[in-house]
Amino acid sequence: MDLRLSTEQQMIVDAVRDFAQGRLAPRAAEVDATGVFPLDAIRECAALGLCAMNVPEDAGGTGVGPVAAALAIQELARADASISVTQSVTNMVAEAIWRFGNPDQWRRFIPMAAAGDYPIGAFVLTEPGAGSDATAQKTTAVLDGDAYVINGTKNFITSAAYAGVFIVMARAGKQGSKGISAFLVERGAPGMRVGKEEDKMGLRGSNTAELVFENCRVPVENRLGEEGIGFKVAMSALDGGRINVASQALGIARAALRDAVEYAKTREAFGKPIAELQAIQWKIADMATQLDAAEMLILRAAWLKQEKRPYTREASMAKLYSTEAANRAVKEALQVLGGYGYCRDYPLERYFRDCKVTTIYEGTSEIQRLVIARHTLAMIG
Repeated sequence: MDLRLSTEQQMIVDAVRDFAQGRLAPRAAEVDATGVFPLDAIRECAALGLCAMNVPEDAGGTGVGPVAAALAIQELARADASISVTQSVTNMVAEAIWRFGNPDQWRRFIPMAAAGDYPIGAFVLTEPGAGSDATAQKTTAVLDGDAYVINGTKNFITSAAYAGVFIVMARAGKQGSKGISAFLVERGAPGMRVGKEEDKMGLRGSNTAELVFENCRVPVENRLGEEGIGFKVAMSALDGGRINVASQALGIARAALRDAVEYAKTREAFGKPIAELQAIQWKIADMATQLDAAEMLILRAAWLKQEKRPYTREASMAKLYSTEAANRAVKEALQVLGGYGYCRDYPLERYFRDCKVTTIYEGTSEIQRLVIARHTLAMIG
């Protein structure tokens, strides 16, 4: 694996960093405080080509590849973690349509997502009784003539109130994973409505809400792939999504490390900058080392994906280590700032709140350990 970025990849990183630091970072605190969804900023992300990064150009995307996409998500998260998760899910949806859809579905949905006409995509899997156990889907899809009729409730759906296209998982057959199918549902479909919107601890600029389906009719041509492959669609999408969440966590932690270093160089105690105190230096050293290790795991998983090689185990490793290391780093960075880190005048308390959920969504840390163990046990012996 060559860790050197290509000229194109470096240009993408530089462009996203300039946009994120110039446009997103200055308003991140306001977005967090008000909870207002920054739809205008999302459309600007689309204009930069950040909504379908892993979809080839001939299918309506930008085709920059998984490595550049992971680095772009990291740069967004360094500025505003809420924007990064919105973009992460939109990219996951666009890629799933490309991987499992047909050319007609590509033409209908991907350009709309990539160009910002559908400003956001939503991935509709989680239910009140089906979180870590994604096979326990209760939402049903019953074939009725030329359409499926969907009934059920989904919760914790990112961007539910604003998305233009939804990938909805529903049980269209027998019990178990092979009874689940995936459907493309457009915003405004009769019978689909947004329920309770969650008042979250962090990522307050990212919408999270319940979706309720009451006799929602979805044309047969909107089924994504064959009937019964919905679980495969979901697991494939989550593999890629885990690289994105790892990148998001790393971006948050990089911002926290930067703020801790800047503060330590200017804050004085005992007659000298606290950056000269061994206790602070060891915190900085541990943060820097763990975040660099996280980046190596992320890049490895993204590179394997880019090379079209198996990467499920590596994506889970990247997600597990990066999100937990990021939470440790943000906690230590806050400790460096002391009382100031606990106050909303400084962004570290926002990083602290934003970072926690990265160990929960797209598969909890506990689920990542199960995935890693299962693959490792199969590989060895």
